[in-house]
This record gives sequence, C-alpha cells and structure tokens, in this order.
Amino acid sequence: MPIVPDDKDWIWVLERPCRECGIDARNFAREEIGRRLRANSEIWGPEFARDDVRVRPNPDRWSVLEYGCHVRDVFRIFDGRVALMQSQENPQFPNWDQDETAIA
Repeated sequence: MPIVPDDKDWIWVLERPCRECGIDARNFAREEIGRRLRANSEIWGPEFARDDVRVRPNPDRWSVLEYGCHVRDVFRIFDGRVALMQSQENPQFPNWDQDETAIA
C-alpha cells in the first residue's frame, strides 16, 4: 500500500492530543520550544548514519531519511511563519502542501 496523501486539517492538534505521537499542544509550555528543538536536532545525525536510512519499513511509512527531510521542511516553513509574525500584524500564512514538498 503506498503512502496516502495527507488531507487532514491540522488545526485539530490545538484542541486534543495527537493519537500518533501523544503531544498535547494545550499543555505544551512555550518555554519548552527551544530545548525541544535542540533535542530533536541531536537525534538526526545517528539516524542518518544508519545503513537502512533510505528503506521504508512498510510501504505506507516513510523512511528515516524521508522523515528527516519532512522535519527539515517543517522547520523551514515555521521559520518563515515566525518571521511573518514578527514583521506583520495578523499575518496570513500561505498553505503548505507537505506531500507536494516531499515529492519536490
């Protein structure tokens, strides 16, 4: 089974916990953001060194490399969004199609 494009409205993560990863944004302290970003960045070096970095564990799951690239893309998108929030009143964020980005 191939990976199915994601068509979720991700706003729901502000209202209830994620069943996949367990994060509950309602209880996430903003003071934790920097520490968690740094901790996340530290895991990728060893993961990218794996021999099977490009192998999908199942046809419907990304490889470690694909997940890492997705995390990179998310960080880039949110870096741009933070810049908009710092420079504009009520900024409008362009839609981001993660599947299109993954293909590119």
